[in-house]
Amino acid sequence: MAATETTETRNRLRVPVDRLRRRCHPEELTWETTSQVSPLKDFIGQERAVRAMEFGLAMTAPGYNIYVAGPPGTGKSTYTQEVLTRRACLKAVPNDWCILYNFANPDQPLAVSLPPGRGQVFKKDMEELISDLRIAIPKAFEGTDYEQNKQNVLQEVESQLQEALEQLRQEASRAGFAMKQGPTGFMFLPLKEGRLMSQEEFEALTTEERRDMENRARALQQKLEEIVTSGRSLEKKAKQRIQALEREIAGSAIGPLVERLQEKYRDFPRVVRYLGEVAEDISRNLDHFKSPESPTVPTPFGFPIETQDLFKRYQVNLFVNHGETRGAPVVVEPNPHYYNLFGKVEYRSFMGSLSTDFTMIKAGAIHRANGGYLVLQARDVLADPIVWDTLKKALKNRQAVVENIGEQFRLVPTATLKPEPIPLNVKVILIGSHYLYHLLHAFDEDFQKFFKVKVDFDTEMPRTPENLRHYAAFVSSVCDRENLKHFDRTGLAELIEHGSRLAANQHKLSTRFNEVIEIVYEAAAWAEMEGATYVGAPHVRRAIEERVYRSNRLEEKIQEMMLQEKILVDTCGAVVGQVNGLSVLDVGDYSFGRPSRITAKTFMGQEGVVNIERETRMSGSLHTKGILTLAGFLGDRFAQNKPLRLSARITFEQLYEGVDGDSASSAELYALLSALSGLPINQGLAVTGSVNQHGEIQPIGGVNEKIEGFFAVCKARGLTGKQGVIIPAQNIDNLMLKHEVVEAVQQGRFHIYAVRTVEEGIELLTGAPAGTKQPDGSYPENTVFHLVDEKLRQYAEGLTSFGHGNSCPKSCGK
Repeated sequence: MAATETTETRNRLRVPVDRLRRRCHPEELTWETTSQVSPLKDFIGQERAVRAMEFGLAMTAPGYNIYVAGPPGTGKSTYTQEVLTRRACLKAVPNDWCILYNFANPDQPLAVSLPPGRGQVFKKDMEELISDLRIAIPKAFEGTDYEQNKQNVLQEVESQLQEALEQLRQEASRAGFAMKQGPTGFMFLPLKEGRLMSQEEFEALTTEERRDMENRARALQQKLEEIVTSGRSLEKKAKQRIQALEREIAGSAIGPLVERLQEKYRDFPRVVRYLGEVAEDISRNLDHFKSPESPTVPTPFGFPIETQDLFKRYQVNLFVNHGETRGAPVVVEPNPHYYNLFGKVEYRSFMGSLSTDFTMIKAGAIHRANGGYLVLQARDVLADPIVWDTLKKALKNRQAVVENIGEQFRLVPTATLKPEPIPLNVKVILIGSHYLYHLLHAFDEDFQKFFKVKVDFDTEMPRTPENLRHYAAFVSSVCDRENLKHFDRTGLAELIEHGSRLAANQHKLSTRFNEVIEIVYEAAAWAEMEGATYVGAPHVRRAIEERVYRSNRLEEKIQEMMLQEKILVDTCGAVVGQVNGLSVLDVGDYSFGRPSRITAKTFMGQEGVVNIERETRMSGSLHTKGILTLAGFLGDRFAQNKPLRLSARITFEQLYEGVDGDSASSAELYALLSALSGLPINQGLAVTGSVNQHGEIQPIGGVNEKIEGFFAVCKARGLTGKQGVIIPAQNIDNLMLKHEVVEAVQQGRFHIYAVRTVEEGIELLTGAPAGTKQPDGSYPENTVFHLVDEKLRQYAEGLTSFGHGNSCPKSCGK
């Protein structure tokens, strides 16, 4: 190719300077500083997510819970909390929930709902009721009427019993016996002539007389037993009459107080019924109320225990209190382990034993959020499979159950409380990555039943005038909230350009607002240190450069090794079968481009194109695919009228950490074409871009980092004005290069070329025309493809002459 023709090709493929970085011009900003811009109130750049969130929150049907998906730093958590807070204010406050003692089944406490704020009132009312009864009931029994009535009942029983005994005594006397009371009870002793019969007189009786006397004594003893039995019945009736008397007296104290409370809660049938059960239970346990002092119960060890615990059954466990809540609750649980989320039954330890009661049942986040919204991080929830399964069960059954997790794993069941389930009406919002969303959707059949709404957050938004205003409003709100210096027009323009660089697109702005905020903070800090009135472009650039400097130690080490020629990368001269490829290394908080030498060697054989990285298992599947694509290109261009017989070795020199991706496939093809044609490749140019079997160059990622990585090496060695990078033409819109790269291109010391085909790329690298296929399948002489075609023909004929013409490797496809 003539020098003029080469120059024309380079000029045609050279990317104009104004396409290397989209600048934000002053006329695009209609204000001088961000202090003149109203702070941002709404969320920006996520129209799809906003519409999905509004739909999900409006849906009340079961299963329409929400999964907020997006990468970190897009503001999805902040937006979720803000939109829920605004919407919650428009909804009614849910009811309070109280846990009450179940008098019918103490192991299953009752769950009773009351209007918001009434739970606290009811708790206080019950405390006052029991306090009043503990005063009123003893007073009711202090009067003389109670003692007099009690004594009358007892005397009546005693009188009846004594009368029956007296009648029996007289009957015994008539039957010849004296009824005497001994240590073991009453006895019947035989009489003779009005006196007790002696032992000698008794023994002198005939057998017939003795038998008669024993029969009379047995009859008397039977009547005595009947009197004793009747006495017991009388005592029981007396006790019942006394208890009835006590209940009547206590009822006069209990009734008015309880009825007054029942009237207060007449609109709540369960509370009214519960108060009735309280009154009945107190009537059955008057002994604990009759004394104004707390009675005690002795333990087996002799230590008295206050029976204050006996009064706990009348307490109210205010399980969920919405007395201070405004609107629907929005509960964000940062640590969603089982008990934090679903509540628990606590236990107290006393002398080595554990005990509990209904007052020790504690609510979890799902109970506090009932009637509103529960926000959880998906990763934290999925870290514990039991939490995830329990959450699904709660959503499926629409019930919130308090159950200690240990009960499910004990070998021997133990007695524990099982509170009444609470009806569940909560909107669960999971926040997580796209990866977790797709993983759950694919492997958990219940996920799509319960989380039917996906709120999808993007990492970029269009760079429109409206969004520029939103960016300015966002910066204004950050400066106002954090009391930072405001940005002037130049500083804001530089920040907007950085937003496009983060998005890697000239027509987009990044919505990774965490990263944008960090630049705002740091630029404001540099402006503060310099004493500037506003944050300008130099401060923003300084903040960006300092962030890079804090993280690019490894990049500098690699560049240093290249300058010392410990890592071999040429930036001038021309070499056959060798090209500079570009890759991106990601070290977590920083990504940078790294030039690598790619070499190709060809020779006669039938192995085809062999990727050395693949053979050593250092190649990923995408890189292997790129290598295999090269065989398709060679077969299409050079094996239509002859077999494709060659052996080629392609490798990344001095690459020890492995390689993946197909962005170097075009560079590998260029090295292969150079090796076959014998034409040297300009080492001042580096190449990135993938290639398909048609020879079309395809776009890649990380184009800015790749260009800047090669530029840094060239700059360190000295820019010659002949160095540059070849990129896919489709990546021009992704260019947001550093200012120093743009300035070097503007000064003609560095160049960026954009190609669409292999032909354009090989012409730039070799300076020779690629060549167009003729009707007979050949290529014009003195072209790259002609030389390649001749070399492949020589390989095919050479193999035939050596007796290998009838064999064909599987890789050739023939």
